[in-house]
Amino acid sequence: MGKMTLTNICKSFGSDNVIQDVNLEVNNGEFCVFVGPSGCGKSTLLRMIAGLEDITKGAIDIDGVQVNNTPPSKREIAMVFQSYALYPHLTVASNMGLGLKQAKTPAEEVKKAVAHASGMLGLDPLLTRRPAELSGGQRQRVAIGRAIVRTPKLFLFDEPLSNLDAALRVQTRIEIAKLHRELGATMIYVTHDQVEAMTLADRIVVLNSGRVEQVGAPMELYNNPTNLFVAGFIGSPKMNFLKAKPLGTAGDILGIRPEHLEISKTSGLVKGTISHVEHLGGETLVYVNTDVHGLVTVRLFGEHAYTVDEVVFVTPDNARTFHFDTNGERIQSGA
Repeated sequence: MGKMTLTNICKSFGSDNVIQDVNLEVNNGEFCVFVGPSGCGKSTLLRMIAGLEDITKGAIDIDGVQVNNTPPSKREIAMVFQSYALYPHLTVASNMGLGLKQAKTPAEEVKKAVAHASGMLGLDPLLTRRPAELSGGQRQRVAIGRAIVRTPKLFLFDEPLSNLDAALRVQTRIEIAKLHRELGATMIYVTHDQVEAMTLADRIVVLNSGRVEQVGAPMELYNNPTNLFVAGFIGSPKMNFLKAKPLGTAGDILGIRPEHLEISKTSGLVKGTISHVEHLGGETLVYVNTDVHGLVTVRLFGEHAYTVDEVVFVTPDNARTFHFDTNGERIQSGA
């Protein structure tokens, strides 16, 4: 069991309202990711769930029991921090089993729990080492293993991959996804990296200035954003925003993803000059400066021969455009 409900959650530091009336239900076994720019309140919200921050207003329920006044150690949660938070004088095995040992769990049960988690995470050869003898990726796996041995109702991850290099981030992301499938546990994961959110989540919660902008499955947010903020935040490279009126379309702002723009050297709707080209092997990103719309990004699959200062034309695929009003709200088709 691991269902969690947030009801009208607010958090203020003096007159600064950092979390504003958040309502959310995370289902048992779900992988839910909180995502948003720095300062949006995602880590504060996670720490409130963990009991590390007081609640100004509202209620947090875990499996139907309100835990507002329950200390962190009694909430049956396990948290994985960005900084690993391992004890340098303890071995891997001792770090992983410390929480159970402190809870007076019999030694044989601690040993079995550590062995189970270690096997899942490929840590068996490292159990007698200390943190200083481990790589960053290995330390993060130990921190995850320490959470697993506690068999919590909720796993909470606070930007666990941000200290790793690019290759390790991808590897550890795959390991966390596999772990979720094997455990079937409820996981809440905070990141500022929308690629992590898209690849890990069952559902994503997009936060902005302490408010929930939209909740949905990754491709639902990608294909059906409700407003300008979500449209611009979800997706990499980010969505292009063009002035709608010069294009003769509805609304004030037209959104189009880079892969839904056609580019031509001979003709098209919008004329511009290439300012930069990124050749990435599997795809080519072409950045086009236009007089009316500013910088426009075009994503092409495969290798393409475009060069800086070349004059080109770009044309949106009308079937894949999004329309927004002056307040940034989505204008649905037929509205």
